[in-house]
Amino acid sequence: MQPFDSKEFRRALGAFPTGVTVITTCNSTGDAFGVTANSFSSVSLDPPLILWSQSTTSSSYPAFRDCDRFVVNILADHQVQISNQFAKSGADKFRDVPVVQGLGGVPVIQDCAAHLECVKVAAYPGGDHVVYLGRVEKIFRSSHRSLAFGDGRYLRTFAHDLGEVGGGQASINGLAALEMQRIATAALPEICESIGQRTLGLAVWGNQGATIVHWEPSSQPVSPHLQAGVVVSLTQSATGRAFAAFMPPDLIRAAISEELRAREQSGQQDNGAFAQHMAEARCHGLARAVGSVPSPRHKVTVNAFSAPVYDSRGVMIFALSTTCAAERLDPDWEGAVPTRLRQAAAQLSQRFGYRDAGGGGQGHPGR
Repeated sequence: MQPFDSKEFRRALGAFPTGVTVITTCNSTGDAFGVTANSFSSVSLDPPLILWSQSTTSSSYPAFRDCDRFVVNILADHQVQISNQFAKSGADKFRDVPVVQGLGGVPVIQDCAAHLECVKVAAYPGGDHVVYLGRVEKIFRSSHRSLAFGDGRYLRTFAHDLGEVGGGQASINGLAALEMQRIATAALPEICESIGQRTLGLAVWGNQGATIVHWEPSSQPVSPHLQAGVVVSLTQSATGRAFAAFMPPDLIRAAISEELRAREQSGQQDNGAFAQHMAEARCHGLARAVGSVPSPRHKVTVNAFSAPVYDSRGVMIFALSTTCAAERLDPDWEGAVPTRLRQAAAQLSQRFGYRDAGGGGQGHPGR
């Protein structure tokens, strides 16, 4: 057998995403205990049985060892703080956590995705853990989406089956488009981390033009002046240039002409700069904006890149954009950040059914 250590084992297990639960109980004097656990699984429907496991070194192990009942609180995706709070030892884990008393007085955490109130029917030794078997007596399911965990980080869950979205149909209906936007938004935290916690935004083509619909929170935001719903310039911003370069020409030509004409009337001559930006974007597969003076919105000089995301028809549906203070974002087209951004956009496109064998497509005008 090939040897491996506990870190390698943990990393391999991280490839299997799980839900996140907080298991709660109380002792004979009514003291409440709780612990975060993702070692939860269903066992049987008839009778309704579940299991979870706990380390024997956990400070709450004696309480769960001796208890008659426990509750499996399946956390919702807005309850990361609760997960973190119950994962720590010591302190008051129930501080500021809304609970009600369930069967046998066991605390039930409110606003979860679901909870299962159980009678403990067995406990089995399992290495440095004990496996508890519980019979479910009462259940509740809310409309919240579940919190997930995998590869050492929290995740958001979403439906993988896109139905007709990936089927190459002539048009995308409104519900499918909303589902695609939800999936793209759910992917942003991991993409943000992959590009070094730089400000990351998602944009769509709206009735007013290129519109930012979501900013992913970053540990190092470009500025505090980030707003969703902002319509950005087609000729000056990286996001706008991405739509200008990769949207089907018939859908965007008039808007580009109008903006260029307005800029010329205000005394801002283009002198072929926009055409050059378009040629560069189509050559590199994403758009760029390099700052020379402080941005009126962000109050600092910024650089930015924006990559197109396509649907199953090869039509651009989103722009995946990052913007950052110029000193933190190299403008090199082949730098680490634009390379990862382009890869992330390609992966999202594939998820939406886009297949581009030749490197071009309906969303690549001019190729």
